[in-house]
Amino acid sequence: MIILKSERDLEAMRPACVVASAVLNEVAAFIRPGVTTKQVDVFAAERMKAHGGRSAFLGYRKYPCQTCISVNDEVVHGLANERVLKFGDIVSVDCGVMYRGFIGDTAKTVAVGGCGVIAQRLMDVTAQALYEGIAQALPGNRVTDISRVIQNYVEGNGYGVVREFVGHGVGRTMHEEPQVPNFVDGRCNQKLRPGMTIAIEPMVTAGRPEVKVLKDGWTVVTQDGSLSAHFEHTVLITEGEPEILTCMEKMPSRLKVS
Repeated sequence: MIILKSERDLEAMRPACVVASAVLNEVAAFIRPGVTTKQVDVFAAERMKAHGGRSAFLGYRKYPCQTCISVNDEVVHGLANERVLKFGDIVSVDCGVMYRGFIGDTAKTVAVGGCGVIAQRLMDVTAQALYEGIAQALPGNRVTDISRVIQNYVEGNGYGVVREFVGHGVGRTMHEEPQVPNFVDGRCNQKLRPGMTIAIEPMVTAGRPEVKVLKDGWTVVTQDGSLSAHFEHTVLITEGEPEILTCMEKMPSRLKVS
């Protein structure tokens, strides 16, 4: 069942998304060569608490960390540990915050100190794919309209679209209906209606799209060892243009991808 948010719901959900966005930006600024992914996770927890929230991930389906921190060929659900981040790594941070009964869910991939042209282009394409999808989050459109433009943009730039993990509705719980794939799936063709809140999140690989789960039972990596990037926003379907709840800026114009 798709849960449409009332104005009262949105009065509570908007602040949750603002907190999630603020924490993600603070975590991204904290990431630098020499820190461990565990230190990043602890910092994220501290910032969530400072803003009056808590992790929506910790304990969800027994997930053991505050955030998902995925490095290089790790796609999603990377576990925080003693791994030391090095200059040139790229790190995807997925941040879900529970705040006053609602969840804000957002993610971005950042370079550790800097990165090469190949990694930067992958991040640029993935970020733009997110905004291509958001632009289709219009009332009367369907989920497949979002999925199609993301898939076409990513594959048109020579990259792979992960099939095993998709976007989703979000609100009082982490995963609500509908599912929002980054590829066309006829089973996910619901009409978009005002009041829907969805997490759109392209997960893109520099090589083949196939992935596997490591022995820890959580960390998803590319099968061919290629780099991966992940960007996500929580988006509200309105009567007009989509509202990006986890972004305090206007939707950017098309990025220049070389």
